[in-house]
Amino acid sequence: MQSTVRAHDLALRFNRGAVYGPLSFEAGTGLTVLCGPTGSGRTSLMLTLAGRMKPSEGTLEVLGHELPRRARRVQKRTGISGFHDIDVLEESVTVGAAIRERTAWISPWWSFIHAVDDTEVRRVCAAVFGEVPIPAAGTVIWDLDEVQTVLLRAALALMNEPSILFFDQVEQVHEPESRRILWHRLAAVAAAGTSVIASATAPETEIWAELGIDPTVVVMRKAVPMNQESR
Repeated sequence: MQSTVRAHDLALRFNRGAVYGPLSFEAGTGLTVLCGPTGSGRTSLMLTLAGRMKPSEGTLEVLGHELPRRARRVQKRTGISGFHDIDVLEESVTVGAAIRERTAWISPWWSFIHAVDDTEVRRVCAAVFGEVPIPAAGTVIWDLDEVQTVLLRAALALMNEPSILFFDQVEQVHEPESRRILWHRLAAVAAAGTSVIASATAPETEIWAELGIDPTVVVMRKAVPMNQESR
């Protein structure tokens, strides 16, 4: 397996105990799923792998770069989506405005950013949405259903063509059929050449089997408070 992530005894600890770890695992170039219950530190681990948070123990290499020493290089080559309070969309703006803002963010400061039309929306969204209807540029975010919303967030994260997409909390899509669509689209992104590392509370083996998806699964346990670790 060609590895994009190599972690050995990776852990994050504070005075009150562990946030996650220690964990040792490898992630390849396809779809990897970090599975663990609430309190297992999944989001913190995802941000660590993406170069946005520093671990306190262990060694970590992402895309051939040692973390946290080469965090800036990893940040430039990874995209994050689905993270609470990080990539949440403003519901009162249009799809076109969200894409234009993201374009401005990843473009040189001197660039002139044109208004986004339906053709540009389709260009940005097609690979992620697949058979899911792509909204028009003038569609307001609050008029999107939950699948369209999370797929738009993923499409925005992929605009700078990262090598890895980190997608947090698949369970934020509540309906089983909607999650089925989301898993299908994340697997399609991975199959097209962008590695995907997603997090979920538990493996959804039935959905994966129906879709013919065979992800690498990393199982996490709930972190133990410091005063309970020796029990």
